[in-house]
Amino acid sequence: MTTAERQLLSGDDAVALAALHAGVRLGTGYPGTPSTEILETFDRLGGHAQWSPNEKVALEVALGVAFAGSRTLVTMKHVGLNVAADPLFTATYTDVEGGLVIVSADDPGMASSQNEQDNRHYSRAAAIPTLEPVDSQQAYDFTLLAFEISERWKIPVMLRITTRVCHSKTIVIPRGPVSGVAEPAFERRIPARVMIPAYAKPAHHRLRTKLAEIAAWNEAEGPVRMNAGDSELGIVTSGISAVHAREAAPDASHLTIGMTYPLPIERIRAFAAGLERLVVVEEGDPVLVDELRAAGIQAEGKPEMYRFGELDVARVRRILAGDTSPEPVPPKGKPPELCQGCAHREVFQALRDLDCIVAGDIGCYTLGVLPPFSAMDTCVCMGASIGVGLGLRHVLPEDQARRVVSVIGDSTFVHSGLTGIAEMVYNPPATGHLVMILDNGTTAMTGLQEHPGTGRLLDHSTTNKMSFEGIARAMGVQNVQVVETTDKSLSLKDLIAELLAKPETSLLITRQPCVLAAPKIRFYDKAAAESAQLQSCAAAVSG
Repeated sequence: MTTAERQLLSGDDAVALAALHAGVRLGTGYPGTPSTEILETFDRLGGHAQWSPNEKVALEVALGVAFAGSRTLVTMKHVGLNVAADPLFTATYTDVEGGLVIVSADDPGMASSQNEQDNRHYSRAAAIPTLEPVDSQQAYDFTLLAFEISERWKIPVMLRITTRVCHSKTIVIPRGPVSGVAEPAFERRIPARVMIPAYAKPAHHRLRTKLAEIAAWNEAEGPVRMNAGDSELGIVTSGISAVHAREAAPDASHLTIGMTYPLPIERIRAFAAGLERLVVVEEGDPVLVDELRAAGIQAEGKPEMYRFGELDVARVRRILAGDTSPEPVPPKGKPPELCQGCAHREVFQALRDLDCIVAGDIGCYTLGVLPPFSAMDTCVCMGASIGVGLGLRHVLPEDQARRVVSVIGDSTFVHSGLTGIAEMVYNPPATGHLVMILDNGTTAMTGLQEHPGTGRLLDHSTTNKMSFEGIARAMGVQNVQVVETTDKSLSLKDLIAELLAKPETSLLITRQPCVLAAPKIRFYDKAAAESAQLQSCAAAVSG
């Protein structure tokens, strides 16, 4: 082994490298911390990757790739799987020819998320085999393994990683590109892919047979690591929790489960035999411990207080000691704020001064909830600003209803705002409604990614550009206005007040590039203009 064979990679980068080595033909997804870097790295390494409008579309595109016999990777953060759940629950019924791997990047502790959901529940609910790596090496190895499992049993496979695995760097020894990856080709298999009831009923039976076979494989040769130690204490764990547990209790016996659904119950039962005490150490919900207890294996879980936030070595030691005393309060950090010079500041100042009731959304503009603006009253999920705002409008007294405004970003509007506009046009409140799209020309919160409203692809090359105002007019919004927030002749406050006074549906688009993205946008635009000029000159010469 040479130094050149060893690489220091984050978990996200390791997944991307494995996807490249696995022969993935297309990577799809929607940016969301902590998953974003996977597709960006895959693209940088030479893979074909693209951002989709949302996670549902990304998974549907990936299904098409898999039905064509090619390998495909779909990436998203944990809440993104909620959006993709509709196709997910039926995708496991179908037979995929090419390997289909879905990366769910969970965010224990909510470093950059609106909830702390544990997507291991999706494994059981959607009946999807699930692998959980403990570090970057396993992130690489398990990605390759996921494709093998997917193609062997013709089923999508989920790779569940968490923030700490995604962003921590550990040594990876890559295997290199795999051989024998099939070329794309379509074979008509209607009963296996058209999920009408007549075909879905036997498909469900096939799914349960597949899972039984995968469970048997996991029992016999699945990715389980056993470290024998004292018989006084045995620890069953998975994912990053295994790293913490080994450090917290180095003398204990450890069983680390790589495939956590379907579980290798008999291997766990054999491990538990002869131990005086068995403890399950897991982040998030008591998923593993509940399943072990349901199988008749006596195991301790963690106290309820450790269900919240990430685990670390100190917290695992407290769990093993049964310590439920108050934990040390972490030092307060600097609260986040909208960047100085951000166009959103002017918007929230106007909304605050008008005492608007603001239905907010997911994005950097969510920081409008904080002082000095304190100008956001709700925030639930991507796109909810429009629906929530309409609900408020429908029932509030008129004087309050006329103060309701829905605020949404450009990338979020593409993701989940279009159906909200359809709802507004179809079921308009008596007072009308005002939706504001704060268009800063990028997906700012997750690191300045592109979306269909920027006119650029994942690699920043030019493509077709969605017109928000054109769509709104075509859908029947009565008042559509676009303003540049750099226009000092305009009073944004007066314009908002004017639209709020109308008993009509209104869309106000405020435009100004994100202050962080603006230099890059100018660079991309210049490069596109130069490319177009070169193509024009080449055409003239050839003509």
